[in-house]
Amino acid sequence: MFGEKIIKTMFIDGMHCMHCAKKVEEELKGIKQVKSVKVILEEKKAEIILKEKVDEKVLKETIENLGYNVLEVRD
Repeated sequence: MFGEKIIKTMFIDGMHCMHCAKKVEEELKGIKQVKSVKVILEEKKAEIILKEKVDEKVLKETIENLGYNVLEVRD
């Protein structure tokens, strides 16, 4: 549907500081389908707003290539 937001919430293990959170945020923003990212370190999650659909594998691999573990991805 036009104008409908696609939001993914990723729960990430291994982020311990603001540097970790910033690194995750910057890498996710580098994916062309990503509109915006908000990493909440205290909750160990990233809230991602997409411009268009993207395979969850792309999001997971981006995080896991940084050395973190993706525990869950929710729509």
